[in-house]
Amino acid sequence: MFRPTRILQVAVASLFISGCASSHSGSEPPAAALAGATNQTIVSNNRINSSRTPPVRGDFLGPDGGLLPEVRTFARETAQANNIPLQDVEALLAEARYDATAARLMTPPARSGRIRRAWTSYRQRHVDAVRIREGVSFWRTHQTAIDRASARTGVPPSIIVAIIGIETVYGRYTGDHRVLDTLTTLGFRYPDPNRPERQAMFREQLADLIVLDHRRELDARIVEGSFAGAMGLPQFMPGSLMRYAVDGDGDGRVDLAGNTDDAIASVAAFLQAHGWVRNVPVFAPVALPAGAERLAQDGLKPESDWATLKASGARARPGAGQAWQNQALGVIDLRDEIRGTHEVRCATPNFFAITHYNRSYFYAASVADLAHEIADRVGYGDPNRFGGPGA
Repeated sequence: MFRPTRILQVAVASLFISGCASSHSGSEPPAAALAGATNQTIVSNNRINSSRTPPVRGDFLGPDGGLLPEVRTFARETAQANNIPLQDVEALLAEARYDATAARLMTPPARSGRIRRAWTSYRQRHVDAVRIREGVSFWRTHQTAIDRASARTGVPPSIIVAIIGIETVYGRYTGDHRVLDTLTTLGFRYPDPNRPERQAMFREQLADLIVLDHRRELDARIVEGSFAGAMGLPQFMPGSLMRYAVDGDGDGRVDLAGNTDDAIASVAAFLQAHGWVRNVPVFAPVALPAGAERLAQDGLKPESDWATLKASGARARPGAGQAWQNQALGVIDLRDEIRGTHEVRCATPNFFAITHYNRSYFYAASVADLAHEIADRVGYGDPNRFGGPGA
């Protein structure tokens, strides 16, 4: 769904939330690629139950009581594309309420000029003592499920833990916005008229939510999430929930809010589906030459390789084996424009797999750094080293 564009590595509301699992087109590999995990047909939430709530009058209706014309057109297209009775789609959308808080949080800041990027401040907010301490506890509590998901997918256990930590502080903050209201608001009343592609994306997510509701995999009248519509411990958008969520404990249900095993398995499945390479570090052990920021890229795919970097003066450091030398590589610049500094690293495809969760380089680097800090305290599972305990 998302098209590669220049990455703004800042923590602002235009990135939705600190991070959320973005949804992509069906052309990408499905989560079924996760060996030994099954994608079931029941997706639950601790705020969802099997009963349907009574209808309420929504805010996207015209004077005649029917849906506004653009919403009616969307309803017809969604019904036709997904073989859902039109009256069901219209009845659901008729209950959508305008979420003023979501609109406010998505409104661009009233300032002139672009926002200056500040890696140091971003990292301090996300690789913090609370997330490190609670990450160790979360890992030890759910070690069996984490190790199982890691073994199946090749995603290091620390990366799984770090993503859940950055997304929701291990389930502490999952959001209290009704997702139906949020997605309808942002899909039809997006506050930045200069970003029509963002409004279109939210409409696609709303269509996915309607499909999930029709399948009775969730109740769209109840399910809650972030102000951007992301749900559960891993903050999956509806499209990601539909395509990548998996049953982690074999109980026949996928519950990303109430079942930690499912959340853990789904994070690993998402990264695997987006190109995670087993036994390859997130950052290659490379000493880059002076002035390496001139080699930096800003896309969502690695654009170089080891031969090219060696010719530019890079040299390999010990550690992490040599498998990374056969992978595409990208030089990334974690700039701090306020402090006038550059932190340049050599990223592997696994770094870019994390950017599918959130397209910010700052986000992906913070996940890797938090993972390292937590793994260092647990004693294994470092994202840049491999092997058993102590690796």
